Amino acid sequence: MKNLKICLALFLLTFTFQSIAQQKNEKNNSSPRKIWSVAQAQQWQKKWGWLRGSNFTPSTAINQLEMWQKETFDPETINRELGWAEAIGMNSMRVYLHHAAWQQDKEGFKKRMHAYLDIAEKHHISTLFVFFDDCWNPTYTTGLQPAPKPGIHNSGWVRDPGPLYQEDPELVKVLESYVKDILTTFKDDKRIVLWDLYNEPGNSKNGNKSLPLLKKAFEWARTINPIQPLSAGVWDFKLKELTDYQLKNSDVITYHNYDGAKEHQHAIDTLRSVTKRPLVCTEYMARSRNSLFSTIMPLLKKENIAAYNWGLVDGKTNTKYTWDKPMTDGAEPPLWFHEIFHKDGTPYHKDEVEFIKNLTGVNKK
Repeated sequence: MKNLKICLALFLLTFTFQSIAQQKNEKNNSSPRKIWSVAQAQQWQKKWGWLRGSNFTPSTAINQLEMWQKETFDPETINRELGWAEAIGMNSMRVYLHHAAWQQDKEGFKKRMHAYLDIAEKHHISTLFVFFDDCWNPTYTTGLQPAPKPGIHNSGWVRDPGPLYQEDPELVKVLESYVKDILTTFKDDKRIVLWDLYNEPGNSKNGNKSLPLLKKAFEWARTINPIQPLSAGVWDFKLKELTDYQLKNSDVITYHNYDGAKEHQHAIDTLRSVTKRPLVCTEYMARSRNSLFSTIMPLLKKENIAAYNWGLVDGKTNTKYTWDKPMTDGAEPPLWFHEIFHKDGTPYHKDEVEFIKNLTGVNKK
């Protein structure tokens, strides 16, 4: 009996130590990882080479919800349009997600993400996914999305999460579950090149009101610790506190610039003066602002900066129209603001497409 009690005591002691060790490991595993070293970031850039592509929404979707919801997910159009991108030498796409589409149908949403990635991989195109966004319409509703308003740029695009984040304290739990679920599912997926945690935080006059969610997004993502880098793009240097946080917490530095070559070069030089991390331009090309493929894309290639222009195919987003000059009669704009192809796959400007193909090396094959 005495030996039995001793054995039982030893068993309980061992079990207790194992439980403590397990709890300690779980705690360590849930601790947010540190920002990548500069060497890690540079190795990532070396692995992927010169990334170039577009911000992609299929022409049949007005916004992120219409792209991802079951009833309107359109793999046929996605396949066709990514084929056009591949044909001009593009090798990556920046694609927006939305938590409401995930919340509505979590497993279906992730299956559709897998389906998209399968299509993109078939066309030798990697993917940069975007989580949150402070741009355009403040509210959203799942289900049937509105028709485009004639001649109005991004008339149906919706923020994520928008003002609801300030109004509904419970929403933060949903957003945390969303980010962690998506990252846990795709944390080791080699088809994904980067996670853009928050598009233009502080836009729509939010300013520093967006900072708490930006910080949480980095914390949630680092807790999952995906193999891909984490970033949030710098877009307005006047938002100093937000910009400083983005620069100090991004594994690689993403940024937006819709200005001409001289101004764009100045932005590059400014960023390089404060960081040695690789640069990724996640938005550029607005023809009426003199941000052109013919001037900006060669600059980015020369500077070894990944290049994602806004827009691929003219469609329901209406981004061939400018931000601030609506054409409410829906007439053809005198100069397309964004986009490369018409809906039938013909180029907006043949010479422009030939220039891109020369730069990406397609015409040398």
